[in-house]
Amino acid sequence: MASVRETGVFVSQGNSAQFEYVLGLYPQVLKLKAQSKCKRPDDLIQLDDWYQNKLPQLIKKRGKDRYIVHEELVKTMKWKQTRGKFFPQLSYLIKVNTPRAVQTETRKAFRKLPNLEQAITALSNLKGVGITMASALLAAAAPETAPFMADECLMAIPEIEGIDYTTREYMNFVKHIRTTTERLNRECHPDEPRSDVADDETKGEGTASINSSNSSNSSSSNNATAPAPGSKSTATDGNGASPAAADGSEDGEDSNSSSSDGSSADVSLAKNKPDPPNATLPPQEKKWSP
Repeated sequence: MASVRETGVFVSQGNSAQFEYVLGLYPQVLKLKAQSKCKRPDDLIQLDDWYQNKLPQLIKKRGKDRYIVHEELVKTMKWKQTRGKFFPQLSYLIKVNTPRAVQTETRKAFRKLPNLEQAITALSNLKGVGITMASALLAAAAPETAPFMADECLMAIPEIEGIDYTTREYMNFVKHIRTTTERLNRECHPDEPRSDVADDETKGEGTASINSSNSSNSSSSNNATAPAPGSKSTATDGNGASPAAADGSEDGEDSNSSSSDGSSADVSLAKNKPDPPNATLPPQEKKWSP
């Protein structure tokens, strides 16, 4: 199993081919995780496929005035809790939202994009939606802009020493994700000028997704985050609430997986997989997109 330090080195120094290799392990890791975590492993696999592939397309078909319906909100929470930590209170609170409120608030939030900070704030008007849940909704609506703030990703960033579920921490997380994607893009496309437009619009946003350079619709099938082993200290949600908070903040649960989420999967894969390749990808093949 890789240590937190080794994972941090990979995030800060890994090349494009190595990232491609690790991303390719995601289906295997998900299957192993589902087998160790769920009574019915297929439930998580099907939910993940729905979130990664189907939900983004459903949102996109609604055009510029995008929104999420109540059923999709509830299902996203089910995906989030099946994948990570489960808190019954959140499953209840998310259902309390009316269908009208869900469409109104998500439409309002998506209109704020690409300003992630304002979009997160708008989504917090929904019961049961904390920072991590909000990031999951934004990642589905705008995978090229908003990264999903999973615990595994937070723990893989050397500069982030603890897990703090606040808007400020999310924006800090976005900044680090974007730094990594820009580095990988410069490696794959050294002749392209560096784009800093998004800095002015969002104060730093990005995604750990990889998209084919010839397809604008690869969307969130590549938003998958393979578990990064290791653990760090956790903190309460930015709303200062407890797991049973009545206001719906996700607090200590506001992660999409516990610190042990990737343990069995990582051990099994580490024993059976060769070292990642060191060669870089040809520039025309892939582009990592913030």
